[in-house]
Amino acid sequence: MALGLGSTGIIFRREFNAYVRSPMGYIVAAVVLLIDGILFYANALGPNALGPAGSELLSGQVLEGFLYFASGMTAIAAVALSIRLVAEERQTGTLLLLDTSPVRDWEILLGKFLSALAFLSLITVATLYMPLLILVNGKIAIGHIAVGYLGLTLLGGAVLAIGMLATALTRHQLVAAAVASVITGTLFLFMPLAEIVGPPFSRFFAALTIHGRHWAGFQDGILHLRDVVYYLAMTYFFLFAATKVMEAKRWE
Repeated sequence: MALGLGSTGIIFRREFNAYVRSPMGYIVAAVVLLIDGILFYANALGPNALGPAGSELLSGQVLEGFLYFASGMTAIAAVALSIRLVAEERQTGTLLLLDTSPVRDWEILLGKFLSALAFLSLITVATLYMPLLILVNGKIAIGHIAVGYLGLTLLGGAVLAIGMLATALTRHQLVAAAVASVITGTLFLFMPLAEIVGPPFSRFFAALTIHGRHWAGFQDGILHLRDVVYYLAMTYFFLFAATKVMEAKRWE
């Protein structure tokens, strides 16, 4: 077990340093911060800051709007950060070195996943100044921000796990991006689908959606254990599936 954790730590440091040294990580961070900043400005100060009958939105509503937009950018960033993790190794041939080393597949994937999650978390934390700006002229609960950012981290982790499965399936990063986008998009669309179909399918789709029902509590600053369990379960499921794919490909 100690050897496994040591191997995972080595892979984590290797992959995290790759994000820090490569332009890809900075491009993703810059795009997320730019778009989040534009959307925050539009929601807090622009024309969209006016509610019904021209009344100003409450501070809590501004924060909820920011978290809603940020959740979409977090999902997009998670896909972008994850697709290179295994596919790039296959393209360069370096994955063969890992396959022939005394490192198990779950250790490889866990180290890569944690490095991507750590880098994504840094990007998420870098957006923290935006909701804090609301405190200049408004009043919001710090707990609301904390719960919202916990939700962003859990959502990002779940989408990263989806990306890990996609990148484990193919050696081509564009194909991995397409597979991860389709799976993630489908899980996002389950919520509107649940609203147009009748029971029991409506309950089934609502329970599986990666946004909507399970994200609403975090957006509103309300922490539900079921939502935390859902995102952790989704993360575990897709990482487990990615591990099985890696094990199968090892013997090809």
